[in-house]
Amino acid sequence: MPVIEIYTQDFCPFCARALSLLRKKGVEFMEIYAPPGSARRAEAQERAGGKTSVPQIFFDGKLIGGCDDMMALEHAGKLDPLLGL
Repeated sequence: MPVIEIYTQDFCPFCARALSLLRKKGVEFMEIYAPPGSARRAEAQERAGGKTSVPQIFFDGKLIGGCDDMMALEHAGKLDPLLGL
């Protein structure tokens, strides 16, 4: 199972949706609180190649993308293999 990191902020429906899917899958993940203007948000932006939105999701340090990207993997049947399920 990969190490999963997800940068989030409060009141973000995309963050909530991504977290819900990860919880539904029963995988362990590290949620990193990254509100606008914070050092964690700058870290997320740097790691995501300049992308400023949240969530930003990483599997084993590799950028998966945001919520829509992870949902696309799920709908294509490609998320479970990435998660080792």
